Amino acid sequence: MCEDARDTEKFFADRGFGLTIGFGQRPAVVVVDMIYAFTEPDSPLGSDLDAEMAATVEVLTAARRAGVPIYSTTVQYDADMHDAGIWYRKQSGAATLRAGTRGVELDDRLNRRPGEPLIAKKYASAFFGTDFSSRLTSGGIDTLIITGCTTSGCVRATAVDAVQLGFRPMVVREAVGDRSPRAHEQSLFDLHQKYADVVSLAETTAYLSGVTEPAG
Repeated sequence: MCEDARDTEKFFADRGFGLTIGFGQRPAVVVVDMIYAFTEPDSPLGSDLDAEMAATVEVLTAARRAGVPIYSTTVQYDADMHDAGIWYRKQSGAATLRAGTRGVELDDRLNRRPGEPLIAKKYASAFFGTDFSSRLTSGGIDTLIITGCTTSGCVRATAVDAVQLGFRPMVVREAVGDRSPRAHEQSLFDLHQKYADVVSLAETTAYLSGVTEPAG
């Protein structure tokens, strides 16, 4: 770790940032936007997320074994893109997110099971303009384990909204990815300091293996 990084971490720690929220009692997993538009490197919005996908599959395997609810999200727009609003002016690659196209489909490697909800959203957070919060609340969920992409975009927005809504956001370091390594690392640092716990894959699967009472 370079001197600047150590100094930055000490600066935040001395001021009480980066405390641990901790896992709660009733978790759910959300896989943020692991759709072909993002997981195929040649796509305008895509990048190489093979390692993050493999880690996500490990989380899903542990969650399914424990009976923990799993949600996935996708982003999709009408053919004319009018429902993309002003955001469409910022990134032309959103045109690959038209409903009914391959780009908005979940990557098959997730092996989504019957009964695992798919939440369609228009913007970054899994909560914005959706019923996700109501679903979690009605299921008695207190902990949201977050995987997916991108770390600096939809993962970050989902984690920030989660803590604002009273859920414990647990961002799995190995299971989230970004087009930019620098944006990825900065976002993880900032999330861990202020909004979420950034946890390891090993910590997460160990926690899930100890869940004995399925939520719902």
